[in-house]
Amino acid sequence: MHNVYEQFKQLLINPPLQVGTISEIGTGVVTVQLPGGGTVRARGSANMGARVFVRDGVLEAVAPNLILEIIEI
Repeated sequence: MHNVYEQFKQLLINPPLQVGTISEIGTGVVTVQLPGGGTVRARGSANMGARVFVRDGVLEAVAPNLILEIIEI
């Protein structure tokens, strides 16, 4: 028998993984400037100006410092 809750969770969309640059640092919270001009507040810590990965309000990791290419679809 299949777990109905697990089947339901598979229908939900996972939050996107975003990359941005730390623009403000607080106590346990950082503000991340996204490439499109928006900002996101996330739990976590990193150095000022660091590029980071953010998902669902949580700083997941420091991102590599690579050239960013934005492609409009």
